[in-house]
Amino acid sequence: MRFYLISDNIDTQMGMRLSGIEGVVVHTSEEVSNALDKAMEMKDVGVVLMTELAVKQCREKVYDYKLTRETPLIVEIPDRHATSKISDTISHYLAEAVGIKL
Repeated sequence: MRFYLISDNIDTQMGMRLSGIEGVVVHTSEEVSNALDKAMEMKDVGVVLMTELAVKQCREKVYDYKLTRETPLIVEIPDRHATSKISDTISHYLAEAVGIKL
């Protein structure tokens, strides 16, 4: 299993590429959605890393995949422009999935 990155900026992609993680740079909601669909169909991908802004551009699709698919795992990562706390995002996701506010 390998990692795959969906990023909104080239800096994050280059940093991940240095560690051996391949991926794409996307800018529009449609590009994010298409890249996510393709990544979800890749048989050898175990974890899809998505930057915060990429997730925001198609949040509903990301949550739908998280709730209905076992693999690959989708993980939101901060990038150099991170504006929110990832722990808040995880808490929000758990509250939606389980119905319990932490």
